[in-house]
Amino acid sequence: MKSRGLRRSRLTARRLLALIVAGAFTSAARSGDRSSDTADGFRAMINNAVARMHAAMNVPFTGDADRDFARMMIPHHQGAIDMALVELRYGKDERLKRLAQEIIVSQQQEIAVMHLALGDPLPPGSPAPTQISPDRHGHQER
Repeated sequence: MKSRGLRRSRLTARRLLALIVAGAFTSAARSGDRSSDTADGFRAMINNAVARMHAAMNVPFTGDADRDFARMMIPHHQGAIDMALVELRYGKDERLKRLAQEIIVSQQQEIAVMHLALGDPLPPGSPAPTQISPDRHGHQER
C-alpha cells in the first residue's frame, strides 16, 4: 500500500509541477515588465538545459530494464535540476523559487540512488546548487 501511495503522490506532484510550470511560462509570456534580455536569457538557458537532457537520455539499450531506466533517468533528473537553477536565476515568484530549490535537492537525492543501483561510486558530498552565477549560460558544474 505504501508504494501505491508514494507513486500516486509522485504522479500528483508531477501533475502539479506541470501545471505550475505551464502557468509560469504563460505568466512570463504575458508579463510586460521583463526586459527582452531577461526573456531571451531565460529562453536560451531553458532550451540549452532541455537539449542537454534529451541528448544525454539517448543511451543505447542494454536489455536490462533496470540499468536502462536508471541511465536514462539520471540525465532526466539532471535536466530538472538545470531548469530549476534557471528559475532561481530569473524567477520572481517566491513559491516557484522555493519549489525549484526543493526540486534541486530531491532530484540530487534520486540521482544518487540511481547511481548506487548502477554500482557507480558516488561523488563526494557537496551542497545543493541554489543559484547560477550571472555570467553562466551553461551547465551547472558540481
